[in-house]
Amino acid sequence: MGSGCSSLSYSSSPTFIATAFSISSPPSSSSSLKLNPRSFLFQSPINLRNQAPLRCGKLPAMESQKPMFDVEKFDDEFVQKLVYDALVWSSLHGLVVGDKTYQKSGKVPGVGMTHAPIALLPTPFPENYWKQACEVAPIFNELVDRVSLDGKFIQESLSRTKKVDAFTSRLLDIHSKMLESNKKEDIRLGLHRSDYMLDEETKSLLQIEMNTISSSFSGLGRLVSQLHQSLLRSYGDHLGLDSERVPKNTSTSQFADAMAKAWLEYNNPRAVVMVVVQPEERNMYDQHWQSSVLREKHNIVTIRKTLAEVESEGRVQEDGTLIVGGQAVAVVYFRSGYSPTDYPSESEWNARLLIEQSSAVKCPSIAYHLTGTKKIQQELAKPGVLERFLDNKDDIAKLRKCFAGLWSLDDPEIIKKAIEKPELFVMKPQREGGGNNIYGDDVRENLLRLQKEGDEENAAYILMQRIFPKESKVFLVREGVYHKDQAISELGIYGAYLRNKERVMINEQSGYLMRTKVSSSNEGGVAAGYAVLDSIYLN
Repeated sequence: MGSGCSSLSYSSSPTFIATAFSISSPPSSSSSLKLNPRSFLFQSPINLRNQAPLRCGKLPAMESQKPMFDVEKFDDEFVQKLVYDALVWSSLHGLVVGDKTYQKSGKVPGVGMTHAPIALLPTPFPENYWKQACEVAPIFNELVDRVSLDGKFIQESLSRTKKVDAFTSRLLDIHSKMLESNKKEDIRLGLHRSDYMLDEETKSLLQIEMNTISSSFSGLGRLVSQLHQSLLRSYGDHLGLDSERVPKNTSTSQFADAMAKAWLEYNNPRAVVMVVVQPEERNMYDQHWQSSVLREKHNIVTIRKTLAEVESEGRVQEDGTLIVGGQAVAVVYFRSGYSPTDYPSESEWNARLLIEQSSAVKCPSIAYHLTGTKKIQQELAKPGVLERFLDNKDDIAKLRKCFAGLWSLDDPEIIKKAIEKPELFVMKPQREGGGNNIYGDDVRENLLRLQKEGDEENAAYILMQRIFPKESKVFLVREGVYHKDQAISELGIYGAYLRNKERVMINEQSGYLMRTKVSSSNEGGVAAGYAVLDSIYLN
C-alpha cells in the first residue's frame, strides 16, 4: 500500500504490492506457493466472472479483438497536428502543472504553467481485467478500514522496522500515543488508489500497492481521459478508434463528493476543509480541482496549509476542534506528509500530532497511513491473515487473485534466489514518492551488504517480485515535444470510503488513472519526471 506517489515495484507473498509508478506514489512464505521460475507468480487461474464494472462506465460490446493502431504508420505531419490539438485542449481545460524553470511556479497559481506530461493517445487495456480491478476496489477499501482498527497488529507488524527506520518510528510513536489515549476516529475517510500491472507471461492482473495517503492525480487523470476522448472524436476515423472505448472518468467529482459528505458528517457548517500541502507544489492544479468542486458544487471552503503553518497557526480546543488560522477545520486532506522530506524539523511532527489529537476527519488518519506501509502489505500476504480482517471467502479470493509476490528479508531461501537472479526482484524501503526502489545488480549488492552488517537493518526493506508487462510503442509528450518510444503502463483504480461508527456511507470505485513510462526506466513517477499521464482504451 502506500501514498499516492508510488514507484515501480514487485512482490511475492499474498499482499497489496506488485510494481508501481510513483508520482511527484503478497503473499508470504513460499512453502505453499507454486512459483513460476521467471516471474514467481501464483499459479492459480484468474477465473473472472462476467460482472458489470463498478462505476466503470458502460461500453458497447466488442465484436472481436481488433488490432490497435500502429504508431509506425503515422507520418510526422499527422502526429504534429495531434500534438498541437492536444496542447491547445490541455491549456484550455487546465491539464497543467507548474513549470520547474519558473521559480514561483510551485507557490503562485497561474505563474509558469506548462501542459502536464501526457501520452498522446490512450493505451490499450483488456476489458475483463479492467472489470476485475474495478470490482475489487470496494473490498480493498474495506480491508484498509478494518486493518486500521487493529492497533496491536499495526504496532507488532512494524516493531522490527521501527528499530531501523526513523521515519516509520516517528509515525508509530504518534499512533501509539493515540492508542494510549484511547482516541477514537468515529468518522473515517479514505481516498485510495490501488495500482496494477498486467503481467505479460501469466496474463494476470497484479496489484502493485494500495496508496492510502496523497493519492494524487484524481484531478488531472480525469482530464487526460477527456482529452483522449476529444482527440478520438476528431480523429477516430483516421485512427480506427472509437472514443466510447475510453471509459468515463469521474475521479475528481467522486473524491470531492466523499470529502463533502465527511464535512457534512462532522456537522459544523462554519468549518473548512484543510489541504495539507508541501511548501512548493508544482502539481497544485491537480489539488485545486478538488477544491474547485468543493466550492462550486458543495459551497465548502478549502484552505491550503503546510505542516509548518499548521504548527504555528493551529491549536486544539478542549472539545477537540482543530483551529488553524482562526478557522475550524472539519476535514484534513493530506497531499503531503508521506515522506521524511516533508518533516524537516520538529515543527512538522508537532503539526502531525496536533492534527491526530483533534476531532477533525483525517484523510488519512495515522492508522490509515500506517496500513499503507509496505511491511503491513507483506504481513497481510501471509496465509490466513486476510481472514483475520475479512469474513467473506469470495472477497478474500478476489483479493488474492491480484496479489503478486512479496517477501520480508528474513526469508533465507528467497534472499538466496534474489542474489542469484536480482533481475527478478525489486527491493523496496518503507518510502513513498518515487525514486526509492532498488533494481537489478543493486539488489544483489544491497542484500550482500545487509548480510554482512547483520539482521537489524533488513527490517527496513521488503522484496517484491518484478512484474513484466507488455511493451508497446507510444507517443509521449513533454514540454510540447513528442517522442516515440517503447513503453509500459500501470493502471490505478481510485476508491472512496466513508464510515461514521457502524454506518458505511460510501464504499465505491471512484475513477482511474493510467500512467505510462519508457520501458527502459525502472522508476515511474509522473511528478518525479519518470512517467506521463495516460488513459485506457478497452479492447
